[in-house]
Amino acid sequence: MNYCSECGDTTILKIPEGDNRERQVCNQCNVIHYQNPKNVVGCILEWQNKVLLCKRAIEPRYGYWTLPAGFMENNETTMEGAARESFEEANATALNLKLFGIYNLPRISQVYIMFLGDLKDGFIEAGEESLEVGLFEEADIPWKELAFPVVTESLQQYFKDRPQHRVHLVDIKGRPGTDIEITRFE
Repeated sequence: MNYCSECGDTTILKIPEGDNRERQVCNQCNVIHYQNPKNVVGCILEWQNKVLLCKRAIEPRYGYWTLPAGFMENNETTMEGAARESFEEANATALNLKLFGIYNLPRISQVYIMFLGDLKDGFIEAGEESLEVGLFEEADIPWKELAFPVVTESLQQYFKDRPQHRVHLVDIKGRPGTDIEITRFE
């Protein structure tokens, strides 16, 4: 950040008085510009022992499979955001959502909040952000073509837990293509 969004003057990276982290601070009006983690919300939607996956039509990871998920919007709950993302990516209506897991990704300053629910009537159709969508049994999941470690971890836990439902808290550290460190708090 080079300029203050409040007054337009330049900012400087420094530790504000009474704080313990560097922040962008305006040289003129002294507004502190905090940068906080982004919340990503998504769903594992079930239909007749299959789960919904979407093939990404956007970067990052264009052409790879993912669960329907995306950044939470202002003025919505986590559950509303997860249902909205399912509809936007797969024209899927999510029913009976319940918390499945919270995944901390400190390297990229994101927190994934995943829900588990039912897919209404089994209806899916690719939305603007998806090249295609599909319903997959465990044996048919394209494991090597999954977009993100959090998707792999969520699906592995889902199939391990089924039919019992548990809530998961997981830290995922590292980069895709390198050694990923996963810590589960059960």
